[in-house]
Amino acid sequence: MIIGVGIDVVDVARFIATLERAPGLRTRLFTPDERHLPPASLAARFAAKEAIAKALGAPAGMSWQDATVRRTAGAQPVVEVVRTVAARAQELGVARFHLSISHDAGIASAVAIAEGDPA
Repeated sequence: MIIGVGIDVVDVARFIATLERAPGLRTRLFTPDERHLPPASLAARFAAKEAIAKALGAPAGMSWQDATVRRTAGAQPVVEVVRTVAARAQELGVARFHLSISHDAGIASAVAIAEGDPA
């Protein structure tokens, strides 16, 4: 059963410029495992986190640090949630996330589907 769907698009150059202007954002938005990624991948991770938040109804109080997007070559990206994001997912009955991320031609995009188990 689909509980929520979220999508987000990020202009990579604008995102990189924002990170350069406010270097503390990298620490605020990304987990330690994500911070080392190249800028286009960070933009895609940001789009993914936005899409996940939208799939969960974008409630106030969720922390960017409470969702990690992991990617393994040749495999689908995986979303790991803890604390505030996990609590919201549990509240809605989310059992798993499906995530698609991409970056090309200066644009990063992501689609997230929050799925629950059938009742």
